[in-house]
Parts: sequence; structure tokens; C-alpha cells
Amino acid sequence: MSPSTAELKERVCDYIDEIAPQLLQISHTIHANPEISFAEFESMKLLADTAEAFGYAVQRGVAGLETAFMAVSARTQGPTIAFIAEYDALPGLGHACGHNIIGTAATGAALAMQAIRHEVPGTIKLIGTPAEEGGGGKVIMAEYGVFDDLDAAMMIHPGTKAMTTRTTLASNKVKFEFFGKSAHAAAIPELGINALDACIQTYNNINALRQHLRPDVRIHGIITHGGDAANVVPAYAAALFSVRAADSDYSFEVLEKVIRCAEAGALAAGATMKYEHSMHYAQRLANPTLARLFGENIGSLGEDVQEPAPGEKMGSSDMGNVSQIVPSIHPYVTIAPPGTGGHTPEFAQASISSWGDQALIRSAKAMAMTAVDLMTQPQLMQQAKDEFSDMVDFDAPWRKRRFFHK
Repeated sequence: MSPSTAELKERVCDYIDEIAPQLLQISHTIHANPEISFAEFESMKLLADTAEAFGYAVQRGVAGLETAFMAVSARTQGPTIAFIAEYDALPGLGHACGHNIIGTAATGAALAMQAIRHEVPGTIKLIGTPAEEGGGGKVIMAEYGVFDDLDAAMMIHPGTKAMTTRTTLASNKVKFEFFGKSAHAAAIPELGINALDACIQTYNNINALRQHLRPDVRIHGIITHGGDAANVVPAYAAALFSVRAADSDYSFEVLEKVIRCAEAGALAAGATMKYEHSMHYAQRLANPTLARLFGENIGSLGEDVQEPAPGEKMGSSDMGNVSQIVPSIHPYVTIAPPGTGGHTPEFAQASISSWGDQALIRSAKAMAMTAVDLMTQPQLMQQAKDEFSDMVDFDAPWRKRRFFHK
């Protein structure tokens, strides 16, 4: 007689309790040795080696990315469920977004499923995705088809309250370069063409644009090069902008307007301009069935799950691209009190606090429990797929664009 879903859930939770000391050591090791986007060699190795030691077949260097990996455990025909791991840190701040928790919780869930591998059908994958903090590892991996054969994907993210249905803004990164002509700024300025003027005028044009955009739009940027000497007319200037909106199609409409702002700035200064649209993070979709199951499971472990507040502040994530391919969730778990900002030293400390450790273990359990639900109750998996088909606009114009430039 096969064990019940409830019995299997209890067993994966008990197993995670057994390996909790190892999981916490992994998390704290990653935290103590932060590695930024596309340089997460030791963090990736630690997670991939751990999965391999527990019986997973591991492929490193997935999608041409040295710090991406995929660990696979296949048994019989059935759904393919993926736990998504992140492990990149922020420059200068370390793990101030808690990716040490994200990567380790996903690994813990995968190890727990391996412990009951012969009692559930299908395939379990642990997918290591580098460079969420701006590099778009999942975007690149999606272009290579890494997520195409999945039936469901899940990951967690640390925060200041537990939420299962929070979405994100679509985001575009665009780099502008302006080219002028250098000249002595005092003796012969009339012979120069000021590239920095073109860059600053672009900034001003964008500021004038803001009042004519939807309230969900966010545009923010920095000047990355403004010249080399105050007494030389800058022949070169550059800026980097992020253009966000609630949906991908509108984010591209705004991006085109921002590009025109740069064209006008260059024209006004007599400079030339070129731009590179380097990355698109799609808006993230939370699958209702997966969100409900995860919420019920982590709620049973003591987490107080809340709905996002009206006007909930949000950023962007490359998990959005995954959620446009396969039924997905990206729930938040509590590791710090309200008011603790992400990408701060305080949040980095919370990522190895007792609260953070508790959230890691709960998250690993809840993801494993959700996988058990999906693998033992086929009607739930089908329900999630049906919802996905209803939620996704497969003919949206933005889908015809490239996600990134190889």
C-alpha cells in the first residue's frame, strides 16, 4: 500500500530536520563568501556538489554559463518539478538580498524529495541560476530552453512578511553612449561637441516624460561616464537606465519613448548616440494553485501568510521570465521585521540570523510538501496548467522580441 500524501509530507519534513545542520552550514558558508553575478564559482560548486552527493545527476555550465547548473533525479513517467536556486550576492553588500537562503532552501527541498524518490513519480530538478541581481541568468537560460520541459517551478525569497501571490514589474535595461568632439573647454569650446550635454539633456527629457506615463512606471538611471577632465569638452558620455512597468508590452512602449529622449538629447547637443538594450525581465505571474498549496503548507509550519497590500511596492526579477514559460511561484518568507529594507546591511545580517535560519528550513519543507502535492495528486498539476494557459498571453508582442543579446 502506497503512503498517503500526508505521510509523505511528514517524511520530507522529518528528513529536512535531520539535515538541517548541514543546510544551515551551507547557507552560512555562502553568506560568508559572497560572489557577485556570473562569478559564483564556489557557491555553485557547493550546491551542485551537495546535490551530486545525494544521488542527483549534475550538469555544470548549463546554457553556456559557467556558474549555472542542473541537478536531475528521474524515476517514472510523471510531472517534472523544479526547485530554482539563486546564490549571487550584491557588490559591496554581500548577501543583502538573502540569496544564500534561496539557494540553500531549494537544495534542501531537492534533497528531501530524493529521500522519497522511489515513492513518487516523475522528475525532480534543482536548477542553479546565476546573476539574478542584474545579469539575468534565468533570462539567458530561458533563451536556451532550460525551463521548457518543466511542469512547475518554484523558489522562495526572503522578506519582511510572508506572501505567495506578489508579482513584479517588467524591466528593461538600456545603456546609452554619446559621442561628441573634444576641445579645450576655455580656449576653443566652439570647436567641441559636448557628449555630456547630450547625456544630461537625455536625463532632463526623461524627467519631462514622466508626467505622461502610467503610475506603475519606474525609470531610474545613472551616468556611468561624464568625461575625463573639467577643462576638456567631453567627447564621450554614457548612462545606464532601468525602465519598468507593470507589464512587458507597456515597458517596451516606455522604453521606445526613453530611446527617443536620448535621440533628442544627442540631436540638441550635436552629438551622436547609440544604445544597447541588454536585458528584459518579464512581469512575474504567480500560479494560483501553486501559491495556494505553498501557502497552506508553510502556514501549517507556523508561517503567517498574508496577501500583498494594495499598492504593494515591488521590484523586478528574472523569475518573471520563467513564470511566462511554466506554472511558477516565487513566494516570500519572513526573516526580518517590517521596515527592514532589502539590499541593506541590516537585511544581509538577517539572512544569517536565527529568524533567517528558521525561514530557510520552513521554506525547504514547504517547497518539498508542495512538490509532494503535485506529484501525488495529478488533478492539482492539471489545474495549475489550466490556470497557466488562462493567465498567459502567448501572442503578446513582447514575446516576439529577444530577451537578451548573445
